[in-house]
Amino acid sequence: MIKELVLKNRSYRRFYQDHLITPDNLRELVDLARLSASGKNLQPLKYFISADNVTNEKIFSTLAWAGYLKDWDGPEEGEKPAGYIVILGDTRLTKNYFCDHGIASQSMLLGAVEKGLGGCIFASIKREKLKELLKVEDYFEILLVLALGKPKEEVVTEDVVDDNIKYYRDENQVHHVPKRTLQEIIIS
Repeated sequence: MIKELVLKNRSYRRFYQDHLITPDNLRELVDLARLSASGKNLQPLKYFISADNVTNEKIFSTLAWAGYLKDWDGPEEGEKPAGYIVILGDTRLTKNYFCDHGIASQSMLLGAVEKGLGGCIFASIKREKLKELLKVEDYFEILLVLALGKPKEEVVTEDVVDDNIKYYRDENQVHHVPKRTLQEIIIS
């Protein structure tokens, strides 16, 4: 069961924008992050959730979409995410978040997949602009943004060929993600 969820948990970048995600849906996902592992059990992560069009547009404007797809600036109107979770680090607790935000992101995205949704983790963010737009307190550090929605694209994995790990879209707009083989990554 977990392997099926992991396989379905791809980086989706186009969504059915009109598919409603509620604040309660987002809270359920944040609860999965809350229950996940945390270095030293510090639990320094906080979350800003958005499921309304005005705030979503603000967040959207600060994200860089699909670096390998040079001729694509991101989803068009009608294909944008229906919700976002901004992961914040609370510097009042620590400035070392270890890998907590990665663990939290994976937990939330696996939960999203289980609900028939999907998402994408963003680290390429105009952080200062986003802090200003969302009126986030200075003691919070923006770590990652999760874009969420009902996926409107097919994403498939395939074996890496000639060490080329760059994802791409084919002529049918299927998104291909090369993955190194198990034999290549296990060193024994």
